[in-house]
Amino acid sequence: MRLFGNLFGKKEPDLGPVDLSVLEVDVHSHFIPGIDDGSQSMEQTIELLQAMAELGYRKVVTTPHNMADGYKNSPEVILGGLERVRDEIKRLGLTMEIDAAAEYYLDHELEGKITEGKVLTFGNKMLLFELPFISEPTQLLQVVFHMQTLGYKPVLAHPERYAFWYSDISRFERLKERGVLFQLNLIALSGAYGPQCKQIAERLIDGGHYELLGSDCHSMGHVQAIKNTLHKPYLHKLIASGKLLNRTL
Repeated sequence: MRLFGNLFGKKEPDLGPVDLSVLEVDVHSHFIPGIDDGSQSMEQTIELLQAMAELGYRKVVTTPHNMADGYKNSPEVILGGLERVRDEIKRLGLTMEIDAAAEYYLDHELEGKITEGKVLTFGNKMLLFELPFISEPTQLLQVVFHMQTLGYKPVLAHPERYAFWYSDISRFERLKERGVLFQLNLIALSGAYGPQCKQIAERLIDGGHYELLGSDCHSMGHVQAIKNTLHKPYLHKLIASGKLLNRTL
């Protein structure tokens, strides 16, 4: 299977903006106010939800950070925040649906949380997790297996951002062979995280390796970055692939 497609030196065709309404559901965002590095107030949350509706989404699954040495967001904290957002949506008469899961940092506490069932998932027991950006955790495959043993479907957040795999594409293949679902950060396709990240995202699209597309939206700055990405040919290619599961959630 060909993974590599080199667009360097070539002018990207302008295919017009993608219609995100075909996705229906966004699966990665930070919209619960005041509990992580995303929205800091209910006013910001509502502004972001209205912007997502204008982009074409009918539903968001918001995913606050959960980590041992950072944002210690328990299911109770997240679900409590979710209810407050839902109450405000209802009060304002908005139509956007919102659910919540979490973005779990693969640290020394994650296996215990999984064992105890203290994790929030979306869809059919999909569990979103992220890795450190410095190096691959030694326990990565062990934790993936542990998730699967307990009936969870591991979803790796933004694999295109992990630079420690850039020189060895087989590391991505290894995870796909073990049944890990991949979630792309949409704005990676505009070069928002740098040219290497963009190229890796395109290679993974060429390989058919993404099942989920997420905004990872934290702020209105991210909303503008999404708008700046809508015309990118690889976004068109991914949505046209028919592989994305967003609208089934």
